[in-house]
Amino acid sequence: MKNYQTLLFDIDNTLLDFTASENDALQKLFQDTEIELTAEVEARYKALNQGLWKAFEEGEMTRDEVVNTRFTLLCKEYGYEADGVLLNQKYRQYLEEGHQLIDGAYELIESLHPVYDLYIVTNGVSRSQYKRLRDSGLYPFFKDIFVSEDTGFQKPMKEYFDYVFARIPDFSAEQTLIIGDSLSADMKGGQMAGLDTCWFNPGKKANESGVVPTCEIHSLDELYDLLHVKRKLSALT
Repeated sequence: MKNYQTLLFDIDNTLLDFTASENDALQKLFQDTEIELTAEVEARYKALNQGLWKAFEEGEMTRDEVVNTRFTLLCKEYGYEADGVLLNQKYRQYLEEGHQLIDGAYELIESLHPVYDLYIVTNGVSRSQYKRLRDSGLYPFFKDIFVSEDTGFQKPMKEYFDYVFARIPDFSAEQTLIIGDSLSADMKGGQMAGLDTCWFNPGKKANESGVVPTCEIHSLDELYDLLHVKRKLSALT
């Protein structure tokens, strides 16, 4: 691979295990509702939520519309009227408690920190993302954190990346790599912004998006060889 100077990392399901945090938050939330969180209800919520966030990425909905309507829509499907704003507030509180790390994430970022300029690029809610990064111990390793809520734009929008690039000193697209799990947000957005892209695909999902990343990895450990970086000795103990 090329010699990079700047690495842009996504958070959810790249560095932090959002799936685990989401599952815990949903279990706690649905104890407060009239709906039992069965496997069917959980799967339906995740499909509905994913569809709404995709609409957000494509500029068809605002972030507030996504987070304040998803639980209303879900409950309505199961015959209940619910205050989506209130449920989302409770859900965010539970979600902020989740900061489980993806395997190898802390050791990787600790090892990359002395060698590269590290930044976070994430769609989501600013308060939640900052708290989860701090609680995970990753926060001090990053030079800056760019959350879509703060920028006014979101991945994969060009305006989001323009905002990020303008705030990175001496930025060079040719020396920058974006690492993330989303083909539609991270890989597509990175490509449109002129960056090399690294798709983190631990589940080895088929790529039917038409987006072709610069490289694909199935574990974070693969980045050591790709970037020619040695693990810190402290990371091995």
